[in-house]
Amino acid sequence: MFKTAGADRILTVDLHTAQISGFFDGPVDHLFALSILADYVKRTYEGRQFAVVAPDSGRVRVAERWTDELGGCPLAFIHKTRDPLIPNQVVANRVVGEVEGRTCVLVDDMIDTGGTICKAADALFDAGAGDVIVAATHGVLSDPATERLKNSRISEVVLTNTLPVPPEKKLDKLTLLSIAPLIARAISEVFSDGSVTSLFGGVS
Repeated sequence: MFKTAGADRILTVDLHTAQISGFFDGPVDHLFALSILADYVKRTYEGRQFAVVAPDSGRVRVAERWTDELGGCPLAFIHKTRDPLIPNQVVANRVVGEVEGRTCVLVDDMIDTGGTICKAADALFDAGAGDVIVAATHGVLSDPATERLKNSRISEVVLTNTLPVPPEKKLDKLTLLSIAPLIARAISEVFSDGSVTSLFGGVS
């Protein structure tokens, strides 16, 4: 659709799977919000003992990059099963990794209905986590995400503003970070024939 509309280059942030870029017939600059989110977490929770947690095994690679950003802290993930007859619903969670007494940074690319994140947080607290923060790039926040996050024991939800969050979806524990500086730098690099890959921070 973008190609048909006349686009000859796409600049995007945190695709759900990197292979999606291969479906566009032209250059795709795939940026990552990890550094923006991780810098905020480091500044806000300085001195904490972190554990980075992937909400499922498919996000472990992203979580590994987070551990590097947070100084080599432990990595954990949630082993989950789903009922094939009930869409978007997790049946069981089990924590794999050491989280006891730590501030767990639960990382994902997006939050949709919030079910996976909230159940993962419950599993972390059951495993002895001291605190749980959520960091994600895209806040889809389909109902009932806001209500679920509000009533959860998660202390803070950190998102970027790649998607607009309307006033009725905002809550006290929600922090929105601007993606604009990253996009602006990438656009500048494109138009000056610079290196967009220099913005990836070693992530490919």
